Amino acid sequence: MKIIIAGAGAVGTHLAKLLSKENLDCVLIDDNEERLGNIGNDYDIMVSNASPTSIKALKDAGVSGADLFVGVTRDESRNMNACIIAHALGARKTVARIDNNEYLSPQFGEFFRKIGIDSLIYPEVLAAKDIINGLKLSWVRQRWDVYSGVLVMLGIKLRETCEILNQPLRTLCGPDDPYHIVAIKRGNDTIVPGGNDELHAFDLAYFMTTKEYIPYIRKIVGKEKYADVKNVIMMGGGKTAVRAALTMPDYMSLKIIEQDESRCERLNELLAETDAMVIHGDGRDLSLLEEEGIRNTQAFVALTGNAETNILACLTAKKLGVRKTVAMIENLDYINMAEELDIGTIINKKSIAASHIFQMLLSADVTNMRSLMMVDSSVVEFVAAEGSRVTKKPVKNLGMPFGVTIGGLVRGEEGILVNGNTQIQAGDSVIVFCHEQNLKKVEKYFKTSTLW
Repeated sequence: MKIIIAGAGAVGTHLAKLLSKENLDCVLIDDNEERLGNIGNDYDIMVSNASPTSIKALKDAGVSGADLFVGVTRDESRNMNACIIAHALGARKTVARIDNNEYLSPQFGEFFRKIGIDSLIYPEVLAAKDIINGLKLSWVRQRWDVYSGVLVMLGIKLRETCEILNQPLRTLCGPDDPYHIVAIKRGNDTIVPGGNDELHAFDLAYFMTTKEYIPYIRKIVGKEKYADVKNVIMMGGGKTAVRAALTMPDYMSLKIIEQDESRCERLNELLAETDAMVIHGDGRDLSLLEEEGIRNTQAFVALTGNAETNILACLTAKKLGVRKTVAMIENLDYINMAEELDIGTIINKKSIAASHIFQMLLSADVTNMRSLMMVDSSVVEFVAAEGSRVTKKPVKNLGMPFGVTIGGLVRGEEGILVNGNTQIQAGDSVIVFCHEQNLKKVEKYFKTSTLW
């Protein structure tokens, strides 16, 4: 499989590194030699110092045989033009990074496909969606809804108040129980749990459940005293903050603190139809935070472009009594440190964008995919094809690779938790948790084949 990536920025290099682990034929193109750096030496990636819109450069990179062309430069127009050219030269699928929310309207989907752009990604919109989902459940680190929430995955940091600690999972997650534990992060280790494993205090546990049992999960993990989010303070008024403000539920009150005065003026224009309050100041200023009611605020969201600033600001907010904190951390080297400091929810735009792009490489019918940075793994929504291996036997007899677990499925409009006796049917949307290196192995189970 051949992939060409145009743009060696944060998203492009992260995606290229991810693909190199899959031993895929990957070419990274950028006209700035410094951005390419040593990536070609450190990873199994071909690099090309050329313009992403150069027909000659694309031909030299082998675009006519490319399974996927990805335009992720900083310039939206350049990405779209590069995709159009790549499609005309023979690329099978194309995806362009954009920064115009208007283009994401479903009414334009067919138009873009006709001109050669199969998919559009707006990382700030994706990040904003994650932020809002997290704010809706103040006691959850990460949330992922399947089919509008008929199945829900919740990442929860466990404390001593959790009722289900230090008990074998086989006694907690039986066939009739309303949740499954699909993964556990303990220190630096990721555990794909079996029946003998237990939950411990300070684990980050991933629960798969159905929407009606969310209150029950909240009770058993001891989070009932966490106040629901009504007041939010956001530090940093960039694109992600704007998208989050425009999609924030009406029952939440938002204050955005921004240092740049001209940006404050622009924010007031962009958010004129919302109730968001824009404040000119430094979000690290304790007196300003006190003045703006930080002690009566249930959530603090740090979205500046500086990871260290966001981490320190969240730590400060926690000391001032804010329970729900969210930090934008673009430097992957800081992710584990932020988790060890118990920062709260961590948002990484390039990881989110890379997950959406990566799912286009899977030849099975994949409708959704999310990367779980904390556990170096992914949750993927596969659709079982007619005659596929996964439909031939009960789950316990499928022989799935080690490090893979099936958390649930959607059949029709019903969410169903999966156990060892479950028989998957053609057309089921199946939620699979696995380490990223197992994705290509797992997808074979969901494809039609005459070999099984």
